[in-house]
Amino acid sequence: MVTIYHNPRCSKSRQTLELLRQRGIEPEIVHYLETPPDGTTLQELLGKLGLNARQLLRKGEPEYRAAGLDDPSLDDATIVAAMVRHPRLIERPIVVAGARAALGRPPESVLEIL
Repeated sequence: MVTIYHNPRCSKSRQTLELLRQRGIEPEIVHYLETPPDGTTLQELLGKLGLNARQLLRKGEPEYRAAGLDDPSLDDATIVAAMVRHPRLIERPIVVAGARAALGRPPESVLEIL
C-alpha cells in the first residue's frame, strides 16, 4: 500500500501523484490540509523519512514567522505541535510505502522507496 500526503494546489505534489500513476500505482490520497495528521502520525512520518521536525517545515509560510518557528532552541515536539495546528507548515508531498517514506522534492525521489 502506498500513501501520498497530497495538496492538489502544489505542482510538486501533482507531479508526484502523476509519477506514481504512470508507474501503475494508485495510492491512497490523504488531503492533509483537510485531514491533518496528528502528532503521533507526524512523528512516525519523520521516523520513516529520517528527518527531524525542522527539516519538514515550510519556512516560507506566514504561520512559520507568526509562530516564531525560526527560534533554533525549539525542540521537535514544539515544532510538531505547530505543524499539527497549521498543516500548511508541512513540506509536501510525502509518499509512504510500508516502513519507508520519501519527500517528493523532486518527484522522482519517491521512486527510491517503491
